[in-house]
Amino acid sequence: MKRSICILGIIMALSVTASAQQRPQYTQYIFNNYLLNPALSGIENYMDVKAGYRKQWSGINNAPQTTFLAAHWNLGSDYLWKNALSMPDKEDNPMRDNYMQNYTASPAHHGMGVVMVLDKVGPISRFDASLTYAYHLQLSGTLNLSAGVAAGLTRIGLDVNQLTFENPNDPAINNTIVSQVKPDLSLGLWLYGARFFAGVSAQQILPQKLSFTNDPKYNSGKEVPHAFLTAGYKLFLDEEISAIPSFMVKYVSPTPVSVDVNLKVSFKDRFWVGGSYRHNDSFAAMAGLNISRLVNLTYSYDFTTSELNNVSYGSHEIVLGLQLNNVYKVMSSMRMW
Repeated sequence: MKRSICILGIIMALSVTASAQQRPQYTQYIFNNYLLNPALSGIENYMDVKAGYRKQWSGINNAPQTTFLAAHWNLGSDYLWKNALSMPDKEDNPMRDNYMQNYTASPAHHGMGVVMVLDKVGPISRFDASLTYAYHLQLSGTLNLSAGVAAGLTRIGLDVNQLTFENPNDPAINNTIVSQVKPDLSLGLWLYGARFFAGVSAQQILPQKLSFTNDPKYNSGKEVPHAFLTAGYKLFLDEEISAIPSFMVKYVSPTPVSVDVNLKVSFKDRFWVGGSYRHNDSFAAMAGLNISRLVNLTYSYDFTTSELNNVSYGSHEIVLGLQLNNVYKVMSSMRMW
């Protein structure tokens, strides 16, 4: 009986994976949309590196934990002056209202990057590694459109040592698939100007079957596409303070559509605070500090509003950012929404 319960648990885990969100959830994607959309590859005039850790639903044993490392940069040795890839002048404030009024679009260029994500939920782990590429097209004097692609591999593993069987030598273990590697592909578009951005992307678009057992009766699991639509606009409250409202719509079949509404308020590009609301799921508080022209640090805390709040203490997420080869010595990127 116990053996049957354990096997049933594996199948249920597969069922959840197959019918719900399979990719990690992030709160600070609004400051790192590159995680969701490869079209942002090379949007800056420096190498943008971010490393982060998320502990979801603190207080629940074996709840999701996500670690990621992402980096992207523009291709070519030329530095572009006074456009989307550069800043007004050395050590000047790139977010000032005057610069936005004189903004010019970036000339056409290429960008690339790399993303690595490790996501663990109980005995199941997932590791994604992808290379990304984007081409940035100049549509007008103030408008760019970029198209991007991410291609890589996904390894999904099952740690049978975390499963409890009545008989340690149970034959069910021998029929368990403990590791599987799948190809992965994502596509995206990103439209941006001086004060706004809008993008669409789709992750995991290659149909792939998933199964943790060789039993043909339980091999109906599959990967499903994840679709994202996001947009935001910059408002200046005065010369030193800006507010950026944004939203994101996410759809993962067959779950309901997920809607996020976000707001970030920045002070002199040195410090910022923000908030986010995810419908029927959570509120989030966020804050960040640009420690120097090289390093920035951000933190968010999610207050769970679903029924999980009876057993969960919320979710924590921290991200460390580096701006390498920052030749214009700007404090922060105008793309840091």
